Amino acid sequence: MSIEICAIGGFSEVGKNCIAVKVDDEVVIVDMGLQMDKYIEYTDEEGVFDFSAKKLTEIGAIPDISTIKDWHDKVIAIIPSHVHLDHMGAIPFLAGSFKDAVVLCTPFVKELLKRIIIDDKRQIPNQFKALLPNSSYNLTKNITVEFVYMTHSTPQTVTVILHTKYGAVVYTNDFKLDSKPTLGQKANIKRLKEIGEQGVLCVILDCLYCREAKKTPSETVAKELLKEVLLDVDATEKAILVSTFSSHLARLKSIIECGKKLNRKIIFLGRSLWKYVKAGEKIGIIKFSSDVKLIKYNDKMADVLKQVQEHRDKYLLVCTGHQGEPRSVLSKIINGQFPFKIQKGDHVIFSCTTIPAEVNIKNRGIMEEKLQHLGARLFKDIHVSGHGAREDHRELLSMLKPRHVIPGHGHQQIVAPIEDLIIEMKEELDAELHFMADGRRVVLE
Repeated sequence: MSIEICAIGGFSEVGKNCIAVKVDDEVVIVDMGLQMDKYIEYTDEEGVFDFSAKKLTEIGAIPDISTIKDWHDKVIAIIPSHVHLDHMGAIPFLAGSFKDAVVLCTPFVKELLKRIIIDDKRQIPNQFKALLPNSSYNLTKNITVEFVYMTHSTPQTVTVILHTKYGAVVYTNDFKLDSKPTLGQKANIKRLKEIGEQGVLCVILDCLYCREAKKTPSETVAKELLKEVLLDVDATEKAILVSTFSSHLARLKSIIECGKKLNRKIIFLGRSLWKYVKAGEKIGIIKFSSDVKLIKYNDKMADVLKQVQEHRDKYLLVCTGHQGEPRSVLSKIINGQFPFKIQKGDHVIFSCTTIPAEVNIKNRGIMEEKLQHLGARLFKDIHVSGHGAREDHRELLSMLKPRHVIPGHGHQQIVAPIEDLIIEMKEELDAELHFMADGRRVVLE
């Protein structure tokens, strides 16, 4: 008997992260995410949408679970590692195919999934169980699941550990090693080192930026960048609009702090912002509502933006649309669909990077061209990544000392530089490297 791993999604592309781990005759699926560019492109088309799992699989928006068709009756759990949609957004579409599997997740993931399912008027038969970070759960007599707190660009991200009699399987999508987070805990380095000493059979490693010879900066750096553009650049009598990832509660917290120092009223505009903030408040990790007006629906936005138009320098607007999505709030403002007009000299701040997918690059290019035509001042890339770089990988591998490494979060061309690092670490790390692709399996003896 042995451990067999199947790469379902996220190994031939960046997105729809999903992997299955078979321990003897029991299967655990870790992550079940969307391919965001394909999902957005599909949902932005005109006409009636087919949101069946069959259709979404055909267009490549969700993982193809037929690759583990022979394992379907063995799946006992689905474990999303954090709230990003490229890691948990396919659960409402696919979890029902494994109706006897428990969805084991952090409270933040559970609360957000519940809101998405209700908002999209969907139903799934699976039981949900919340497990706090830095806690363990005996899934069966052969598998214990442990959530180890990890820093990333959203709270309650966990490194998922599957403890088995063959050793630990460690899933690190996504991670960075931030010693000075602005919201939430530091990564539980002490526990990761202990797990490494106990014996790690395999690590599935987030290698999105393994080619970059650096350590990813702390979120405190992004906070300072925001302070520079919001507090040090004169915006007297000008409107200020900021767009960032709705899930990035730490970034939103920094924006709120700057808005209060500017003595501006802060308004969050958009459904995804509303969902993430309400989910975070429900589980007690943030408390934004006392400082922010949250607007979810377009008709309410129109009323509020009419008031903002009359007192432009009294407000700070935080909008969805940082990737240029055509149906986002920022796009609708730019296109004149609300009673608020961007004027010459208004500040538009993108506290993000453009995700390098063709549809995002195209949409952001169109958005920026329109903003420049309107005379807005653009402040781009006010951001630090939530993914570790080469030196973060070195540190994590040194802690865990795995016997096998499976690079993830991208196709082989993206993750290939991890091989050079493993060769460089050969004196302290005796690990076998397995490059995977969607649908490929590997048996770990």
